[in-house]
Amino acid sequence: MTKTPREIEITKLHPFENHPFQVKDDDEMNLLMMSIEEYGVLSPIIVRPKKNTVDEYEIISGHRRFRAVQKLGYKTIPAFVYALDRGRRPSAQA
Repeated sequence: MTKTPREIEITKLHPFENHPFQVKDDDEMNLLMMSIEEYGVLSPIIVRPKKNTVDEYEIISGHRRFRAVQKLGYKTIPAFVYALDRGRRPSAQA
């Protein structure tokens, strides 16, 4: 478990299988991209190690920030790494 964020290469990050989150390339995404360009990623994403890989990760939280930095052409993104139970999937909460 990592308590401080680390910079992880974008190419080593993957959405978790069948994730329920919808990421849209809309006006809100454009605003997020502008914010990231001006201030950087203020809140690191949360990832867990991807099963059967050495240094790849599944995104648990931060799908929009991940998409925004992808579109901006960033090579890395700050992330907290947690060894989360694969038997329990995160769920979108109302």
